[in-house]
Amino acid sequence: MRVRGLHAAVARSERVFLRPPSARDRDEFVALMRRSRRLHHPWAAPATTPDAFANYLNRIRRGETYGLLACQRSDGAIIGAFNLNQIVRGHYHSAYLGYFGSAPFARQGYMAEGLALALRYAFTKLKLHRLEANIQPGNHASLALARRSGFRCEGFSPRYLKVNGRWRDHQRWAITVEDWRVQRRSQQHA
Repeated sequence: MRVRGLHAAVARSERVFLRPPSARDRDEFVALMRRSRRLHHPWAAPATTPDAFANYLNRIRRGETYGLLACQRSDGAIIGAFNLNQIVRGHYHSAYLGYFGSAPFARQGYMAEGLALALRYAFTKLKLHRLEANIQPGNHASLALARRSGFRCEGFSPRYLKVNGRWRDHQRWAITVEDWRVQRRSQQHA
């Protein structure tokens, strides 16, 4: 059986693969994000309209965002997304990481698998040194995922980011390539 989108995969694990989004993903992505509104609110505002999805693809084309869809390896269904935003090279080699899952796949470990792939891709293929994830303090699932993935809390930013039309407080979580390597070695020896 041929799995939809697997040929475009940039990273793979047992149950998940990551690939860039394309215009063909619009209907599935928009429908999935609409079904997941309750899961996302008030934490994230992914594209829930065709126009918003087109804007997302345009940000990727312009190089403002590096987007990766997390897909189920068994059938290619979209599970969620990882976005590397505002990649800065030079002395920084850093980016802001955003991520969101979807209601049908919530609490099944898919996003943890996907985040492990996204980190590996960011640090090995894109040669980034640091990723920062800004997470609202009440978003316990996202905080737990970042913590389990090796991110450390570096601070608190009041009214840091506008989400769903409101300026919201965020905690700043980060991981460096050195932190990631240490964590990977400890997991391999466990």
